[in-house]
Order: sequence, then structure tokens, then C-alpha cells
Amino acid sequence: MAKITQFISEARVELKKVNWPSRKELIDSTKVVLLTSFLLAAFIGVVDFILSQLITALIG
Repeated sequence: MAKITQFISEARVELKKVNWPSRKELIDSTKVVLLTSFLLAAFIGVVDFILSQLITALIG
């Protein structure tokens, strides 16, 4: 039980050292992640469509 208490105490000390992002930084980072995810999904969708059309043309 003493080790668990020590761990929690040390974790709290470390969390106080963390430089948490501001609300604006968090919103900006979220926008970047969403935009990147959308662009990657669109790219993969286009490549998948092209390859499936190519394979269909070669088979049929």
C-alpha cells in the first residue's frame, strides 16, 4: 500500500510540471488533426477508387 501511495504522490508532482496547452493552442491543434485526417481519408479514398477501377478494367 505504501508503494501505491508513493506512486500517486510522485505522479501528482510530475503533473504539476507539465506545460498544459492554452485553450487556443488546443483548438488550433484539433483543427490541424481534423484537417489532416480528412485529407488523408480523401487521398486513400481516391487511390482506392482508382486502383479498384484499374483492377476491374484488367479483369473484365
